[in-house]
Amino acid sequence: MKTTDTPPAGVAEDRPPVTRTSGAQAPAKPKKDVSGSTLNVFSHGILILWAFMVVMPLLWAVMTSFKDDASIFESPFSLPDRLHFENWSRAWSEAHMSDYFFNTVVVVGCSLAGTLLLGSMAAYVLARFDFPGNRLIYFLFVGGMSFPIMLALVPLFYVLKNMGMLETLPGLILVYIAYSLPFTVFFLTSFFRTLPSSVAEAAMIDGASHTRTFFQVMLPMAKPGLISVGIFNFLGQWNQYMLPTVLNNDPENRVLSQGLVELATSQGYKGDWSGLFAGLVMAMLPVLAAYIVFQRQVVQGLTAGAVK
Repeated sequence: MKTTDTPPAGVAEDRPPVTRTSGAQAPAKPKKDVSGSTLNVFSHGILILWAFMVVMPLLWAVMTSFKDDASIFESPFSLPDRLHFENWSRAWSEAHMSDYFFNTVVVVGCSLAGTLLLGSMAAYVLARFDFPGNRLIYFLFVGGMSFPIMLALVPLFYVLKNMGMLETLPGLILVYIAYSLPFTVFFLTSFFRTLPSSVAEAAMIDGASHTRTFFQVMLPMAKPGLISVGIFNFLGQWNQYMLPTVLNNDPENRVLSQGLVELATSQGYKGDWSGLFAGLVMAMLPVLAAYIVFQRQVVQGLTAGAVK
């Protein structure tokens, strides 16, 4: 039998009709999200305006610190004719900014180390161990964040006076630690809860004690959180003015915030505005440098517990 692919005459082929078009249809274009684009433009505009409002005064203060007094009043927004570094040397030596800077570094450095050490230990215990009174102690720390510091000034004054630590740097260090502990414990408790407990359990199985597990295992894992809360405490302690003013009136133990007020008062009558701006920039630079260096760690610490 011979077979062919051609159907016999008179028999229609059972095939669907084919419609031919002159060209292929173009895919439909996605619609633009007009509301989303408008929101992005608006938000970016607000951020640019905010950045301009923050950065320009800082740049103006730095620029003014290199001018002489006549140029500050005659052309406040122009560039300096030359860099007057004598403003900085005069503020550093004659205005005793060097002494204030040294006292501030000692107080903030010791108080920051003590705050991070005690705060991390308390936060680790509250986050990892269940014991009677755990939640009560945690909420006491949280309640300390809402306690106005102005209500504690008079009791702190008499407590330090009775201890013989009034108008001393060690007394101010202890007050800074107590002032910063509530926020530090609150922040690090939430951070320690996000860390995997399997690592600590493995260290305990290997024979590590609780102390060794904390310092050698868990504390290095909490480095982003420590840097974040350390930056916040550094900013608050470096710029603190009320506590040193009430508890530390000894001229030899004054910190930078008190020194700037003294400089503004004394130099204002003398007309040494260039030295005043130089001292202001001296107090401002360490804060900016700390944030610029650790800004990535700050973001990591703040977003570490957002996604598991």
